[in-house]
Amino acid sequence: MEDEKPREAQTPDSVVIRKLYDESLQNGKAYDYLRVLCKEIGGRLSGSPQAEKAVKWASAAMKDFGADTVMLQEVMVPVWERGKEEKAEILPSKVRSIIPLKVHALGGSISTGDSYVLAPVIEVSSLSELDQLNSGQCMGKIVFINQPMDPKKIMTFDAYGTAVAIRWAGAKKAAPLGAVAVIVRSVNPSLDDFPHTGVLNYPDSVKKIPACAVSTNDAEKLSQWLKRDPGLKVKLSMHCKQLPDVLSYNVIGEIKGSDKKGEYLLLGAHLDSWDTGEGAHDDGAGVVQIMEALNLLKKAGIKPRHSIRAVAYMNEENGGRGGKKYAEAALEKNEKHIAAIESDAGGFTPRGFLMEGDSLKKEMIRKWIPLFEPYFIHSFDLNGGGADIGHLKNQNTFLMGLLPDTQRYFDVHHTSNDVFEQVNRRELQLGAATMAAMIYLIDKYGLEP
Repeated sequence: MEDEKPREAQTPDSVVIRKLYDESLQNGKAYDYLRVLCKEIGGRLSGSPQAEKAVKWASAAMKDFGADTVMLQEVMVPVWERGKEEKAEILPSKVRSIIPLKVHALGGSISTGDSYVLAPVIEVSSLSELDQLNSGQCMGKIVFINQPMDPKKIMTFDAYGTAVAIRWAGAKKAAPLGAVAVIVRSVNPSLDDFPHTGVLNYPDSVKKIPACAVSTNDAEKLSQWLKRDPGLKVKLSMHCKQLPDVLSYNVIGEIKGSDKKGEYLLLGAHLDSWDTGEGAHDDGAGVVQIMEALNLLKKAGIKPRHSIRAVAYMNEENGGRGGKKYAEAALEKNEKHIAAIESDAGGFTPRGFLMEGDSLKKEMIRKWIPLFEPYFIHSFDLNGGGADIGHLKNQNTFLMGLLPDTQRYFDVHHTSNDVFEQVNRRELQLGAATMAAMIYLIDKYGLEP
C-alpha cells in the first residue's frame, strides 16, 4: 500500500524528528515500564502504600530512561481510603425484590456510618434543576443527579467539562436541602457497567453527606424504576474515611542544558491515580511518555540548550498539591520555565497539542506543523494545558497539553477498567515521540517571535 501522503523534502529538523519516532516505535521502553507500574503496583491514590512504591519505581525509572539527575520534591498530601466495597440496592415498594446497583464512592466522601443509608429517591437531570428544589422536596431523601455527557460534542473533554460539575458540586448543593446522600450518574458518554469515581468538594460551611457515582447502565435502570415506582427506596453502604496528611514526593528527572542556565523546559504527568483500577491511561501512560521523551532525546544525540525536566507529580487526582508545590519551589528558586507540556489525556493516538499562552508564541509553534504532518499530528488550535503545569501559568510559562484522540478516554477514566490491557503499545510510543519532537523544536528555536 502506497503512503497516503507524498514524502516531504527532508530538512535537518525532519531528519531528527524521524529519528525520534523511529527509535520510539522500534526500541521504546515506555510500554514495558507501564506494565510494571500497573501490574506490580496498581492503583496509587495519594498517601497509599502503592503511591509510596510508585515514587520508588519512578525514581529508578527516571535513571533508566537517561535522566542526568533525579530529585525527590517533598509534598504533603491528603489520605482518603475507600474501605471495603461499596454496595447499593434498589428496594421496590410494590414488589418483593432487590435490584443491585454498581456504584463507587466519590473521592473525599464520608461513609454511611456504622450501617447504611436507606431512603426514598428524588431524581433531577442537572444541578440547575436541583437548585430549583426546596428542602420539603429533598428532606430525608437521596438525590439522584442523572445528567449524561452531551453526545453531540465531538471533543469529549468539552462534554466532560460540563457534566463533571455534578460530581464536584452535587453533595454540597444537596446537603443544605436536607438530602441524606447523593448518587450521580458516572461522567461517561458510553453505556456500560463501570462506575466512575473522582473527587468531590465539601465546603466547610456545608454538612457532609455520602456521595457516590453509579454506572451509566445502572443510572438508566434506576431512572426507569423510579418512573414505574416513585415510592422505591435505595439502600447505600459506604465505608470510606479521611486520614491525616502524609509526606509524599514529586519525582523529577533532569537532563542538563548546555547554555541556558536557570531556564527549563518541562514535561509533566501525574504519578498518582484512583484506587479502583491500575491508573493505566490516567495517568501511567503520561508518566512513561515523559520519561521516554528524555530517553529519545538522548538516543538521538541531542544536546539540549535548556535543561529539560520530566516531572511525575503527586496528588493531581484529589488535591493538586504536587503541581502547586513545584510551581512554588520554582518561584522561590527563580527558575524560569520557558514551556511546559503535560500528558494527562490518555495514551491514545496523538493528534496534536493544546496551547495556552501568548498568541504570537502559538503562531510560532504553528509554523512547525509541516514537520508533524507526516505523523498525522494536525490539531494545534484548541486552548488548554494541564492541571499540574497550570500552576506555572502566572510565571509566564507557555503551557501545552499533548492531545490524543479523545473518543475512548472516558470509557476507562476513573474506573476499574483503566488497566494496562487497555493501552496500545504503538499509540503510547507515538505520543512519547510527539512530545520529544516538540521539546526538541522549542529547545532549538525558543518561543520568542
